Amino acid sequence: MDLRTLHYFVTVAEELNITKAANRLNISQPPLSTQMKALEKELDTTLFIRGKRHLQLTESGKLLYRHAKEILNLSDKTVSEIRSMNNGISGVISIGLVEGSAPDIAASWIAEFMDRYPGVTFFIKDGNSEELIEKLRAGLINLAVITSPCDQTLLNSFVVGHEKMTAFMSRNNPLAQKEGNSISLSELKDQPLIVPSREAIINMIYKWFGEIDAEPKIVCKMDNYLDVAALAGKDVGISIFPKTSYVLNPQIVAKEIKDSERSIDYLFVWLKGKPLPAIDETFIDYVKAIKGTGS
Repeated sequence: MDLRTLHYFVTVAEELNITKAANRLNISQPPLSTQMKALEKELDTTLFIRGKRHLQLTESGKLLYRHAKEILNLSDKTVSEIRSMNNGISGVISIGLVEGSAPDIAASWIAEFMDRYPGVTFFIKDGNSEELIEKLRAGLINLAVITSPCDQTLLNSFVVGHEKMTAFMSRNNPLAQKEGNSISLSELKDQPLIVPSREAIINMIYKWFGEIDAEPKIVCKMDNYLDVAALAGKDVGISIFPKTSYVLNPQIVAKEIKDSERSIDYLFVWLKGKPLPAIDETFIDYVKAIKGTGS
């Protein structure tokens, strides 16, 4: 498999029609069909179920599509990094941003850095912290902003933001009727809880409850912050998520968890022991200067 063949395969997988894919690639149809059959022979598998008008990806085809996209993205990223080495501070910075406050935190850095270095552009990936760490390890991104805690043996990090953890609950929940915009952890100990799926944050929540000799009653773990309001609004449970997870919803009441240190940090991270392009090193130094850290 060479990069050209993978590019052809990805195009066919996205179009699911040989004629349309050939037109998009600006090549004739017969050679493209031959390339796909040769690829299937090389891999000793069937990548497409061929119908009269459309193709359908097999499970093997879906797997190859996912990895082919990653390989092609990594190839483009490598070319960009090499060119940036030869052209001074220019090229593409690949960075992952976790849901929550990370996009707001990073927006000003990105705007100011591009203003200072007009030859720089950004490639931004989103996802939860675990997904972004995997993308770092796979080489799909070089930098990320994730939520604490993180594996200090794997990642270099420094704090770039701070956010209170908040309890989101149905307006019908008795706790929502209490006065004030905050709630104590002890009031949550017997409540069904909806929490982020990230293991590190779940462990942190267990530690918090351990401090009051209790154990959290977790009924649901979630990746997507946007779904928090839906479940909390239907009184499935009380969601414990960062404050910026709040989605305007008349059925939801948000109360900060008032006990000290019931919060998370946003961390700027990159892999330890991995050489970075000069453009990424320059961006790291720039953000450190803004945040006033030498970490």
